[in-house]
Amino acid sequence: MNVLKFGGTSVKSVENIKKVIAIILNHRQNGDTIGAVVLSAMSGVTNQLIEIGRMAATNNPDYLELIRGIEDRHFNVIKGLIPIKEQSKVFGKVRGTVNELEDLLRGVSLIRELSDRTMDLVMSFGERLSCLVISECLKSKGVPTRFCDARELIKTDAQFSMAEVDETTTNQLIREYFSTIGSDLPIVTGFIGSTAHNETTTLGRGGSDYTASILGAALNADFIDIWTDVDGMMTADPRKVPNAFNIPTITYAEAMELSHFGAKVIYPPTLQPAFSRNIPIRILNTFNASHEGTVISRTADRRDFTITGISSIDDIVLVNIQGSGMIGVAGVSAKLFSTLAHYKISVILISQASSEHSICFAIEPRNAERVRDILEAEFATEIAHGHVDYIGIEKDLSIIATVGEGMKKSSGIAGKLFSVLGKNGVNIIAIAQGSSEINISVVINKNNLSKALNAMHNVFFQSEARILNLYLVGAGLIGRTLLQQIESQYAFLRNEKLLRICLVGVSNTKKMLLDPKGIDLTTWQDRLANEGVTTSLPAFVEKLKDYNLPNSVFIDCTADKDIPLFYEPLLNANVSIVTPNKVANSGPYAEYKRLQRAAVRRGVKFLYETNVGAGLPIINTLQGLMTSGDRFLKIEAILSGTLSYIFNNFRPGVSFATIVKEAKEKGFTEPDPREDLSGMDVGRKILILAREAGFELEPSDVTINNLLPESCITAPSIPAFFEELERNHAYFDNLLLGAEGRNEKLRYVATFENGKVTIELRSVGFDHPFYSLSGADNIISFTTERYKERPLVIKGPGAGAEVTATGVFADVVSIGSYLA
Repeated sequence: MNVLKFGGTSVKSVENIKKVIAIILNHRQNGDTIGAVVLSAMSGVTNQLIEIGRMAATNNPDYLELIRGIEDRHFNVIKGLIPIKEQSKVFGKVRGTVNELEDLLRGVSLIRELSDRTMDLVMSFGERLSCLVISECLKSKGVPTRFCDARELIKTDAQFSMAEVDETTTNQLIREYFSTIGSDLPIVTGFIGSTAHNETTTLGRGGSDYTASILGAALNADFIDIWTDVDGMMTADPRKVPNAFNIPTITYAEAMELSHFGAKVIYPPTLQPAFSRNIPIRILNTFNASHEGTVISRTADRRDFTITGISSIDDIVLVNIQGSGMIGVAGVSAKLFSTLAHYKISVILISQASSEHSICFAIEPRNAERVRDILEAEFATEIAHGHVDYIGIEKDLSIIATVGEGMKKSSGIAGKLFSVLGKNGVNIIAIAQGSSEINISVVINKNNLSKALNAMHNVFFQSEARILNLYLVGAGLIGRTLLQQIESQYAFLRNEKLLRICLVGVSNTKKMLLDPKGIDLTTWQDRLANEGVTTSLPAFVEKLKDYNLPNSVFIDCTADKDIPLFYEPLLNANVSIVTPNKVANSGPYAEYKRLQRAAVRRGVKFLYETNVGAGLPIINTLQGLMTSGDRFLKIEAILSGTLSYIFNNFRPGVSFATIVKEAKEKGFTEPDPREDLSGMDVGRKILILAREAGFELEPSDVTINNLLPESCITAPSIPAFFEELERNHAYFDNLLLGAEGRNEKLRYVATFENGKVTIELRSVGFDHPFYSLSGADNIISFTTERYKERPLVIKGPGAGAEVTATGVFADVVSIGSYLA
């Protein structure tokens, strides 16, 4: 025998009630015995009744219009589901009940007072009306029903709005009643009961679940079925965590913890009556009746995950009472919590410092100021004598509870929890862990709730790929290539590396597009063109911060001098940064170190492998040597693909100007080749390497010996520059012939040695590692204490969109691994 309960959304409308009736009829056709059907009020009606009561108490006559609206909703159900010839008597019953409500509110309006006792009576009309109408609807379908007012069965104390059930009397009344009804199907009002003096009480919002459980326990049901609008209990709230999924089986203890800490699928007191009789509770979906939902029972099936679910209470306040006089003093906690109990203040979470110096506890925000006043009065003597120093209220907080039987005796759960929150910049204000070891609860700032939930779910339920949220500034050649590479590797990363890359923002010099739900990697260009707004980097960064998504990565694929001004605020907002832009790391040393410290302090990554050598593993190699304790003696490098190409192809019989023109035509140089030939870009790169090697150098410490004659440098235009190159061909020919006369080759080399950085054109012999360089390759030679006799050499393509994008991509993936 089953007890069925249908929630407010299930009985919200004619179409929804049709589904409820179909479920009941299907049970009967399958031969299943239904002991009782418990119904909530139509969705939204209870809130309307509360508003109506408050309006009446202020003598606002508009409450009558709201009553008409409630009446019309029930009339519409009658018209939609009951044959015309049977409607009038049901209309009459509804009208009679509504008249009773109107009489009550007229009295409220006259005396201008609305007590909790009267409010409970007002709220009771929601369930009474829905049960009356649906009972008649079922009768019209041939189901013999009996309207059952739960106030006749469920007896409570006089704690209005949150009454406690008299279990002994209630069970006796239920059994007596059900022994007399024969084959009729009781349609029972949820949520309400009554005192010994027959005063109407309510069991707390969500109390219809509780009603079903009370009935099921009293009748020793086989199952208590809670029909709602979701497919059972989920690993997290799907409205906050899109990747949440169904939990097929769960224990009473786990369900109790999850529901206590905000999982609204089931009302917490519901579990106790079922647990006491070992009756399974099934959470089912009225709108997806074939889904198996969730079964709550004493035991649960083995799972692939250590934890069962994550729940949260969105808005709480933390009360902190502290003082040196509390240390070692017996009875402080007893006095504190007995006082709260006396004033009916419910405590959600408790945390006490091991020194006994402070106790903090979480309560609902509506009780905050009242609790402060109560405690200041109760502890007035202790405050006067200095034993209690402080009673503080901290607002705008949330609680997250991580729950699971699998946490018992499992090591590393707390470490993983604190790590993922730390990496996402979520500060933990208070912690509580029960001795049962199935719940770790943390209090955090409310504005970080969504980010924390998604980050935690991503880590604890690794069947779902962990997510990186990317914001790309610079959708030019390198940026486009990067997104193409990510798109082509998307499936591999998702399936093999459990990494899902989500593009959230993209910007070029004209337009920007941001979408927290993600931007498709195959259509981003069309969306940017059609939906993008005028680019504003401050607005882009502000949106990024407002979204506050977990595992956020900002990618700067530009050479813009202003964008790095936003790096430090982004790092401080716990956003990792990946960039080939050299500006930030080659400016003043203090700024370089400030970014490094910000990344370390906030636990995020600032990666810039592509600052030097595009996709070559130069900076990673250097950092690895430094971390392992090696010391750098000398760095020699050819760090310009443009200059590498020019001097690898400069040969007798071909003028230097011709080679430079050829490099420009192939796209190896900047529009003005003097930007490459000046050596400034090489200077920035070698400066970055020297800093990474541990040396505090400023840009002014870099000496660049001019490659070009002065007349070439000062030429007023690019054509004039090439004319000056031709006029100076003898100068370059002499350099080439001199090198060849020594069996050497010309190379544009950056050198760091003895604390000095020099960049100059040199000739090197066949015994030098740079002698055999070809094409547009870069080459770097590290001489260290460990690589003294034979320097460590890295060689390969040091420029180009493909290899640069590859280096950026590798940095992004490494952040994914770090966050895992």
